[in-house]
Amino acid sequence: MGSLYLSNLTLSHFRSHKRAVIDTDPRPVAIHGPNGTGKTSILEAVSLLSPGRGLRRASAQEMTRRPEALGWKLTAVLRSLQQVHEIEVWSEGGAARQVKIDGKAAAQSTLGRITRVLWLIPAMDRLWIEGAEGRRRFLDRMTLSFLPDHAEVSLAYEKAMRQRNRLLKDMVRDPSWYAALEARMAETGAAIHANRVVALNAIAAAQDQAETAFPTATLTLLSEMPESTEDLRTALADNRKRDLAAGRTLIGPHRADLYGVFAAKDVPAQDCSTGEQKALLVSLILANARALAADFGAPPILLLDEVAAHLDAARRAALYDEIAALGAQAWMTGTGSELFAELGDRAQQLEVTEAAGLSHVQGPS
Repeated sequence: MGSLYLSNLTLSHFRSHKRAVIDTDPRPVAIHGPNGTGKTSILEAVSLLSPGRGLRRASAQEMTRRPEALGWKLTAVLRSLQQVHEIEVWSEGGAARQVKIDGKAAAQSTLGRITRVLWLIPAMDRLWIEGAEGRRRFLDRMTLSFLPDHAEVSLAYEKAMRQRNRLLKDMVRDPSWYAALEARMAETGAAIHANRVVALNAIAAAQDQAETAFPTATLTLLSEMPESTEDLRTALADNRKRDLAAGRTLIGPHRADLYGVFAAKDVPAQDCSTGEQKALLVSLILANARALAADFGAPPILLLDEVAAHLDAARRAALYDEIAALGAQAWMTGTGSELFAELGDRAQQLEVTEAAGLSHVQGPS
């Protein structure tokens, strides 16, 4: 099994950090300090080294340090499968973020070919009880971790759907305006569905093959759409009258949902206790990581924001044992170093403090 980790991360004018330089080794990274010192921002910076919008889904402008608002830059040294890559990610004046890999301009999707990053943040704790959109986003992040091209397929589908929805809102009835858009939606929509099924099968296999202290979640993709390209194209054409009345597209992968069940109790995840729901999420992230380790050849980088504070001591220790056994560089945050005591010297410690309005990173140790 190979390794995947950051050996250096530098933040410049990013969020509350005017400048922070972090040198790390392959061990997990335990980040602690008072609230408001920018711990989560460090995790967000790491998340931007992978395709997508990052763990906060923020715009480039929202990530710039105030009041200067000069733009921001991240640089990182990534050690991936016996290769070393220098990554630069930046934004100027709130413009869309740019990427360079080894000194050459690159698309964001290219990051998915050299790294894998997974995260669990407090905002995801409501996954099982919020609307379907959040669960689709969670499913697509898992899918993207296995299939980096999933992002481009999803963007192509969304672009075609937006154009079709515009025609629907304008009450355009001429079939010729719809044919090309529906053909594109059918092609990409079927691919999205197939990609999601691949990811769910990989997660299920990873859960079945592992003995873990965390409960297993049985996941089901709820979707009423036809699975084949031709059947979906036909369904979109047949559904135009209903879609015209609604002013939007009512069939397709954008209407899917993810249904989870606490397997041992046969209880829907939405009906589980808060603690059980959190444990199910941790279980899925660990299963995703195990499946990726086999698929990619190295365990992914994990970002776990405030995860220790929401687990009892036994499960916290079990989580740390599983991370260590996996061999993942997990970046974890907490308010105090005592939350990471069970890790001992298996992890490196970073203390983040604030003085004179500037954040400072002390470590690793």
